[in-house]
Amino acid sequence: MERLARLGIFGGTFDPPHLGHLILAADALDQLNLDRVLWVLTPEPPHKQGQNRQSLEDRLGMLHVAISEFPSFQLSRVDIDRSPPHYAVDTVHLLAQQYPQSELIYLIGGDSLRDLPKWHKPLELVAACKSLGVMRRPEARFDLARLEESLPGVTRKILYIDAPLLEISSSEIRQRIAAGRPFCHYLPVGVYFLIRERRLYGYQNG
Repeated sequence: MERLARLGIFGGTFDPPHLGHLILAADALDQLNLDRVLWVLTPEPPHKQGQNRQSLEDRLGMLHVAISEFPSFQLSRVDIDRSPPHYAVDTVHLLAQQYPQSELIYLIGGDSLRDLPKWHKPLELVAACKSLGVMRRPEARFDLARLEESLPGVTRKILYIDAPLLEISSSEIRQRIAAGRPFCHYLPVGVYFLIRERRLYGYQNG
């Protein structure tokens, strides 16, 4: 019997995509034996409505530049090409239709796992995924017994990803750019030059 392809689903606003994103995706690819990581750029996450964001066009451009050199990373337009709200459960169902001969592994952080019972149709989401790839974060504590009570069957689907602790966040990078502070070492080179070229996030230097 032919082995099913294992696809990791890595969703986010990627505003901007940074080296931490690339390292986490690479570790997930390696440790979970994935064939590809699908980077799902979400235009307007339901839990982040009302927040100011760089335009979708600019975020799409930055993400393309960030992952274009890595054959195992693939940009997915599953959320871009449909109307909001962009709930994770709907994203997974659509990807299952696009990749019927694949196992879908949804990649989340420990903080997201802790809050999973509050997501939209969490039981349906867990059922739709082969596994949940959980990126360990020391500050994110969760009670697996309580989680199992809320979402029966979730614990047997959890696969942990050990990745280096990186104090990098998109929000800090945006603040650094706006304040004229150094930021280039947090980003793939192409993303850095795109931010300079388009003067994104209030970039003024040069």
